[in-house]
Amino acid sequence: MNHHRPSLSHPLSRRRFLSATGALGAGAFLSACGGGSASPDSEPAGADTPASDTYDGPNVELEFWNGFTGGDGPFMQDLVDTFNSEHDNIAVKMTVMEWADYYSKLPAAVSSGRGPDVGIMHIDSLPTNAARGVIMPLDDVAAALNLQASDFADAVWSAGEYDGQRYGIPLDVHPLGFYYNKTVMEEAGLDPDNPPMDRDSYEAALEQLKSAGIKGHWMSPHPFTGSMTLQSLIWQFGGSLFNDDGTEVTWHEDPGVQALTWMVDAIHNDYSPTDVGQDADAIALQNGQAAFNWNGIWHINSLKEVSGLEWGVAPLPNIGGTQAAWAGSHNFVLTKPRRPDENKLNAARVFVNWVSKQSLAWAEGGQVPARTSVRESEDFQALTEQAAFAEQVEYLHFPPAVPGISDAFADFDQALNEAVLLTKEPAQALEQAAQRAAKKLEENRDKYSG
Repeated sequence: MNHHRPSLSHPLSRRRFLSATGALGAGAFLSACGGGSASPDSEPAGADTPASDTYDGPNVELEFWNGFTGGDGPFMQDLVDTFNSEHDNIAVKMTVMEWADYYSKLPAAVSSGRGPDVGIMHIDSLPTNAARGVIMPLDDVAAALNLQASDFADAVWSAGEYDGQRYGIPLDVHPLGFYYNKTVMEEAGLDPDNPPMDRDSYEAALEQLKSAGIKGHWMSPHPFTGSMTLQSLIWQFGGSLFNDDGTEVTWHEDPGVQALTWMVDAIHNDYSPTDVGQDADAIALQNGQAAFNWNGIWHINSLKEVSGLEWGVAPLPNIGGTQAAWAGSHNFVLTKPRRPDENKLNAARVFVNWVSKQSLAWAEGGQVPARTSVRESEDFQALTEQAAFAEQVEYLHFPPAVPGISDAFADFDQALNEAVLLTKEPAQALEQAAQRAAKKLEENRDKYSG
């Protein structure tokens, strides 16, 4: 999944996206791996452990695995180092690998007793790993740490549950947002400090840019960033990708057709080139060829490295009438041990809670803290760009908590690709993709039901 991308003068976009969020459809990697032997509703280890956020036991070493191989990795390593320096009896050893390797190795490692004590997992991978017994329920951990729904962004807290139990403690959310090149806007006679935020003004701005010889918004036919754009638009047009319980595909219904048609019309109207290459939409904004780019929060630090670039960020424009945006989320998980160790479990609780409270440092790496107290702090609000992305926190969307649901995104991405490359009409592409994905959902129900 970690393909090479075009050479850039400043590292950005897909590489950092893969580091920050993991490849879309990570469940595809998991589906090829064996799971653990315990059932997801078995009694969690340490359920009777006293509620505490301190650890007074003997010295323990915790293995902590994640996929932060990009620019975010050093931020997490700094947090681990600081934690270790402040906790004499807990030593956290961090192991970093590519997300694809992480998701393929983790189930077998846990099953054989060689897995980490603590891991990071993307929110759409929690149900699959919970159903396989790779990770353990964390309701007792949340209770021991006195964590409440009000401590976190509502959407991400709710999305960490599967089959009536909690499996993730959220660390962050990483939403899609709106980047704009102020110099290009000014060249076309637009106000560089007043980006268009609704459909009428956005389309008027694209028309004005076109009159100035500028293709304003390059539509990507690739999962990054086209799929995130299309998902956001479907929700904005009042639709959804799946029904509430994730048993049916709904992206082919009228809101989905409207959303994909809007993207395709940008090409027909000459607001976007055809056949936009991977990362080319981001490069066009950076190089002054485009005015607008919908991209992830991880892109902030990349653009800050570009000398002389005048740019801004804002929440996604509301094209469809309903405020909505795609987002991913990193969650802390505890893997299911072969032999429960109360000391390690207690130490792991302390580590997870400590990092969660210190997540301002993580935000500086290009994330929105999931923890409300950090997100609403003056220090976070001073991170102007990240704070702009955080304005969307109440209307971010995540997939339903269904094992293997990521498998369906391969079909969704194919429909996007066919329509944006003008090889199929939007309605036909979405309908055919929905039929294929519905079969996968049905197969997964049988696959994970036992």
